[in-house]
Amino acid sequence: MKVGIVVPYSWSFWGGVPEHADHQARALGQLGVEARIIIGHDPPGRLTRYLHPRAGRHERPPPHVIPVGRSVIVPANGALPNIVLSPRAVFRMRQVLERERFDVLHVHEPMTPALGTAALSFARVPLVATFHASGHLAWMKFATPVWGFLAERLDHRIAVSQDAADSAAKWLPGEYEVIPNGVALPDHPDPAGREDRIVFIGRHEPRKGLQVLLRAWPQIRRETGARLRILGADPLQVRLLLARLRVSDEGIDALGFVEEDERTRELLAARACVAPSTGGESFGMVLTEAFACATPVVASNIPGYRDVMTAKTGILVPPEDPAALARGVVGLLADEARRQVLGAGARERAQDFSWDRIAARLLAIYELASERPPAALAAAG
Repeated sequence: MKVGIVVPYSWSFWGGVPEHADHQARALGQLGVEARIIIGHDPPGRLTRYLHPRAGRHERPPPHVIPVGRSVIVPANGALPNIVLSPRAVFRMRQVLERERFDVLHVHEPMTPALGTAALSFARVPLVATFHASGHLAWMKFATPVWGFLAERLDHRIAVSQDAADSAAKWLPGEYEVIPNGVALPDHPDPAGREDRIVFIGRHEPRKGLQVLLRAWPQIRRETGARLRILGADPLQVRLLLARLRVSDEGIDALGFVEEDERTRELLAARACVAPSTGGESFGMVLTEAFACATPVVASNIPGYRDVMTAKTGILVPPEDPAALARGVVGLLADEARRQVLGAGARERAQDFSWDRIAARLLAIYELASERPPAALAAAG
């Protein structure tokens, strides 16, 4: 079976959906599926530096990735995703579909132009879609009347959480199967013997809550002596945020964009991961990455995170409350025995999200969809 995986964002910039798609393709490959990712790419050069203030991975993508156009930053759902909007990419999408002759097309965030809507327009094979976003999704108010009819072409709808399913169903009523984001599992992580550090992973976006953590940091640093490792956010933006908040950078290491392997090494070395997001999280991939490394999490008590966290994996604290966040982190680091128990529980919880399980569920959906006439053909008349 040959499966095309469509992502409306850019391969060049780290984010939950591109990373999800990459793991999906690799996990499907382990099951004998030939998978290709169709996604944007921003090569190195002056134009990329002009359009994108932060650096990314601009080298040539791996062979299983088919780049189809440049991206631009578009504010959406409290984030700043890099979305492919080039008209040329629409024609390239059509060419790719004609050339590759996929058996099934799996489209992530299918209502996102230009790649998602182009895939739904041109595909003549079974269509599976995954909806990742949650919240009000105000932009759908404008999208639904214009191209919402394309959802009729979908043969199977997936949402990464019940919250994401409910959010999508408000605009596109239908049946959604909840299949969570998968996670890679490092071999035999040990929750003991960790360095005296905590990790934050996320871009410099208000909803990721870095500003909440930095407000809490003076107390955490004073009472624990731990270091804070910030992954993902641009170091210059971190320094500017510290200056604006009038918080010292003592004990803080801003590493900027890091590859997945380095993130894993950081989580394997840390005593805890802190996820202080303020909202708009449909799932919580950062949480499951930490779980996989036997690293307990202190996270905001928000929809999406509540679906992933349990009492055996870490601590939930009120969102946008620096004092509560500080108490949660300090209390966790002060009780080493409890921290190790929570680390072991986190690793056990991560098994529920292993890519082996997720890929097997996806393959079953593809096989079932392939046995029926595609909805895309029926909708096309």
